[in-house]
Amino acid sequence: MHKNGISHTRNFAIVAHVDHGKSTLADRFLQLCGAVEERNFRNQLLDSLDLEREHGITIRSHPVTLDYRGYRLNLIDTPGHIDFSYEVEKSLAATNGVILLVDATQGVQAQTVANLQLAQRLDLEIIPAVNKIDLPNSQVEETRRELMEILPVFENEIILVSAKTGQGVPELLQTVIDQVPAPSSPAGGHLSALVFDARYNPYLGLDLYVVIRSGRVKKGDRLRLLGLGLEAEALAIGIFRPEPSETGLLEPGQVGYVTINIKDFSREFVGDTLARLEEPSPQPLPGYRRLKQFVFCGLYPGDGEEFPRLKDSIERLHLSDPSFTFSEERSAALGVGFRAGFLGMLHMSITQERLEREFGVKVVRTTPNTTYRFQLRDGTEREVRSASELPEWSQVREVLEPFLKVLIIAPADYYGEVTGLCQGYRADQKKVEFLGSNLVLFTYEMPLSEMMVDFYDRLQSLTRGYGSLDYEFIDYRPSDLVKLDILINGKALDVLTTVVHREKSRKMAQDLLAKLRKNIPRHLFAVVIQAAVDGKIIGRQEVAPFKKAVTSKCYGGDITRKRKLWEKQKEGKKRMKMVGQVQIPESAFLALYK
Repeated sequence: MHKNGISHTRNFAIVAHVDHGKSTLADRFLQLCGAVEERNFRNQLLDSLDLEREHGITIRSHPVTLDYRGYRLNLIDTPGHIDFSYEVEKSLAATNGVILLVDATQGVQAQTVANLQLAQRLDLEIIPAVNKIDLPNSQVEETRRELMEILPVFENEIILVSAKTGQGVPELLQTVIDQVPAPSSPAGGHLSALVFDARYNPYLGLDLYVVIRSGRVKKGDRLRLLGLGLEAEALAIGIFRPEPSETGLLEPGQVGYVTINIKDFSREFVGDTLARLEEPSPQPLPGYRRLKQFVFCGLYPGDGEEFPRLKDSIERLHLSDPSFTFSEERSAALGVGFRAGFLGMLHMSITQERLEREFGVKVVRTTPNTTYRFQLRDGTEREVRSASELPEWSQVREVLEPFLKVLIIAPADYYGEVTGLCQGYRADQKKVEFLGSNLVLFTYEMPLSEMMVDFYDRLQSLTRGYGSLDYEFIDYRPSDLVKLDILINGKALDVLTTVVHREKSRKMAQDLLAKLRKNIPRHLFAVVIQAAVDGKIIGRQEVAPFKKAVTSKCYGGDITRKRKLWEKQKEGKKRMKMVGQVQIPESAFLALYK
């Protein structure tokens, strides 16, 4: 423990919208506190994943312990993208205060508002700061006014910094010391530690990232995880400097890791409470709200023989990211794989990339969809995540889909573009507020299925990159949804059946038919591809058959001879179409999932 005890400990995090400079500010804190030698320093030091540096975003939360002017500072750098808000939430539970960082060139953004509301809900001390004040296009005073619109602070309470040059960074760190309260801990209490993250340790078992609420834990202790009911031994204990540094002991208020001898990756450790086995069990600490996954897709091995490896990789990845779910499923087209649920589209893409990069598994991902609720005529209700779970449509009384509350922040110059875009995505405007003189905060309610398509990309394009959004689930609501079937030579292809809004069904059918026509090889007979809604054909494409020149040996002569050969060929193709099977290669299905 630090020589001055818990009163000189500060646990805090940096929260901000994506690309507002959190990781760069964390770099300056590390340099200011001498945590890293200059020869070992690199930009975005806490972003340990290659994906984080390539995408320029933080994906996982990263803790580090710093010493500064007699104080022990435990800093957690958090993600900024909306899809990783779960990482922010579980990290903030380990802190007593946050730095709310805003980019002076972009101003307050949607995720700024969402992070502020989360910090307020957790009753954390909030220190507002404006970053990138060194840039020529910074709008410091305007950004200050926007912050004062959403947070009850005076102008002089907003710290001005440049994380790039270091200007204002010492003042900001001193403000953390002055304003963030020290962790509270009952004197002489039994061990009670909150697990806020977990990582796979290839040599010893699991590394649990913990904050000690009371008591102490040392190497060799026998421990109990209260929520899971598991017992384990503490094999190693330490803090992050920023690399793991073994100390053998963690005391009240400290943030660090406890390595335990458990190699069961399938359990959810995040949010559990760690206690000492020989002590009376304390009350479990408040964990985290269970997040609901709304974006689902299939994950299949690129090679069918790789399924066991994919399964092991998903279980290990789920250990550190319990915000996605997975269950085994079988596809007629792709074989055995998993039906996986995610918090958003980027979360889904990053998970696939992590499986391929960190575990070396080639993954085939199917088209994403969401969860629908089917109210049946017998009075029961069924949740459906994939086409294989769809009930008989004649038994369906009503279909409900998930709706979101969407916050959009954009410059006032793009007011018309934003409202026009939302109208085309079944969005219902609820409120419009002006932040300062230049920004507008729109509040909409819209179906998740509309958000999943290309809404965010279109928003970025129409606002030239200045628009931002945040969303949260509201409830399920009735919608005019229909089942879209794809038929090959009159036979429905179950794997391509989907649920879509009636207004969008024709366009989706045209897109699917065009892709299938392009990717199904020609046969000796015509392949007819149709799309049907409620038993009515709404689209049709045809793959022309191969042509065989049956009259090539007829040189001149009576035309009736050629006609007989053509009629015979026609009858043969008709019989072949009746009994023949259309061969649809795997590449045709993969083309639909791109």
